[in-house]
Amino acid sequence: MELSSSLLSPRRPTRRITLGGVPIGDGAPVSVQSMTTTKTADVDGTLAQIYALAAAGADIVRCTCNEEAAAEGLAHIVPRSPVPIVADIHFHHEMALAALEAGVQGLRLNPGNLRKEAEIKQVAAEARDRGVPIRIGVNAGSLHPDLYKKYGGATPEALVESAQHELALFEEVGFSDVKISVKASSVALMIAAYRLASEAFDHPLHLGVTEAGPPPGGLIKGTAGIGTLLAEGIGDTIRYSLTADPVEEARAGRQLLESLGLRERKGLDLIACPSCGRAQVDVIAVAKEAQHALEQLNLPIQVAVMGCVVNGPGEAREADLGIAAGKQKGHLFIRGKIVRVVPEAEMVRALVDEAERLVAEGVEARMAAADAEAEAEAEADRRALLETTGADPNHTAEKIEIIRRHAEEEAGPVAGVEAGDEAED
Repeated sequence: MELSSSLLSPRRPTRRITLGGVPIGDGAPVSVQSMTTTKTADVDGTLAQIYALAAAGADIVRCTCNEEAAAEGLAHIVPRSPVPIVADIHFHHEMALAALEAGVQGLRLNPGNLRKEAEIKQVAAEARDRGVPIRIGVNAGSLHPDLYKKYGGATPEALVESAQHELALFEEVGFSDVKISVKASSVALMIAAYRLASEAFDHPLHLGVTEAGPPPGGLIKGTAGIGTLLAEGIGDTIRYSLTADPVEEARAGRQLLESLGLRERKGLDLIACPSCGRAQVDVIAVAKEAQHALEQLNLPIQVAVMGCVVNGPGEAREADLGIAAGKQKGHLFIRGKIVRVVPEAEMVRALVDEAERLVAEGVEARMAAADAEAEAEAEADRRALLETTGADPNHTAEKIEIIRRHAEEEAGPVAGVEAGDEAED
């Protein structure tokens, strides 16, 4: 870490939770989050945005789960995502249960929207049994009416009490794997609420100014609120909420943490798929080898290491450069376009060589130098892999069948979006 981090107030001690392998709280690096703007049922579009967010610095990505189609989309997305996925739940606890069936690594519940205690405890109990953390996401714009009446509006005390009530329900079923947010669109209210929350809870805090608006104003508001609290040692994970491409949120979050010395600056940005059922190589080992080799060069590029050529180049098409395995070969791609096919044993060496040339010559020049037969060879390998592994190597169909069966068993309007049912922070 940079010297600047030692000049800030000491980090507030908290409990530690782990969200899909990302540690949060208790001295862990402050993590960056963002949220997709695609329809979650659009699996390919959502995955493309998730990979773009990961390349921009997001450690965790949240997706809306407001209907059955979204839950089914998550069943496809989660095993193919390079970062942990959090399901954003609106008014229906059934969607939280469906998201858990889909395999999400985290949930976000808004106490102002999901109010029935029995349903809240049912979700908490299921998350407890699966080891999935929940964010209690309090929002000044959707507080319970009783709290508005008690405090005369959205005050810091009202926001914190909302979180305390939800936490008490969780504790009744023995669930404490929790992080908490108390967001507001007013920067001053947000800062005051988080200061109070830092005294009331020892759980990790997720920071954000809700509905901050488009840049540059939204960036200024987000930085004023989040930066102030981080400088005071408050906050364990952050999200900018901008009316813009969410990639801008991830970049802003990463840059803020780097500027405060809370995350290390880096030239190389390497992302890798989670090694699903179709992976043809040990993705983790290849990614580590590639990262070690590329870090020595300190090249300012985004590199993707993907387990298979079926989905890899498309999902990581926002990366400057990548390589995908398949049929004992490495398929080298630039911005999603296959440019070369090499033997599997030469994957890392080819990746490093191409990275150096890409930085020296530029994207257009390296695409122009692509092997003429590379695309056709990659397509043949894709087809061969599909024949070998099948269309559903991650057993997604089984998860979807469970989601649909539960949806049929539950009464109530859970298949659509109610009026005012939209993603909150």
